[in-house]
Amino acid sequence: MAQVEMVDIYLMGKKYSVPESLTIMDAMEFAGYQLKRGCGCRAGFCGACGTVYRIAGDYELYVGLACQTKVEHNMYLAQIPFFPAVKAEYDVDELTPSASSLATYYPEIYRCIGCNSCTNVCPQDLNVMQYVAYAQRGDLERCASESFDCIMCGLCASRCPAHIVQYHVGILARRLYGKHVLPPAPHLQERVEEIKAKKYDADLDELMKKATDELKELYNSREIEK
Repeated sequence: MAQVEMVDIYLMGKKYSVPESLTIMDAMEFAGYQLKRGCGCRAGFCGACGTVYRIAGDYELYVGLACQTKVEHNMYLAQIPFFPAVKAEYDVDELTPSASSLATYYPEIYRCIGCNSCTNVCPQDLNVMQYVAYAQRGDLERCASESFDCIMCGLCASRCPAHIVQYHVGILARRLYGKHVLPPAPHLQERVEEIKAKKYDADLDELMKKATDELKELYNSREIEK
């Protein structure tokens, strides 16, 4: 049986020895921590587990998602509930789909120095700097499309020297584009009316009776709409 290689990590200043194959999240549980917040989907899709860490002897601060980032020897970890960032308050119904709307609430987008740190740190491999550039030009469609898969983890903002809150900029662009530019989707309204008419109540009741394994099988074999 192969020997498990162990590494030393530090959680809130306390030293633990954990298998080197674990992610930060798994290592915390291996060390005895019970995770109740900041663990989310555990698969890199919810953005809830943003983590700050450093390696002994290295002055640099690093960030990553705890569910994806593997532990390293002499890793010092600190969990924070979220990355502090200015979140503008607005009523999307009262805004116009234009560059001025984005600039009014997030004027810092024009301080971008083109360092690409936001793109390099993105766990979704989004071209973050590019969609900020689209936002600067008021190109809502491209900004919305380029930022569509953003999981709002905040890692981009944590690395930005210009203090741009890229993920909030992206969601405002998507809201403006969806509310004011995209035409209404007739099939969506039809589905809403069907739900109101209780067309699917019997099907939902049937699903509620199924075992977890059956539900997983139905989900994995479902027909995905193109």
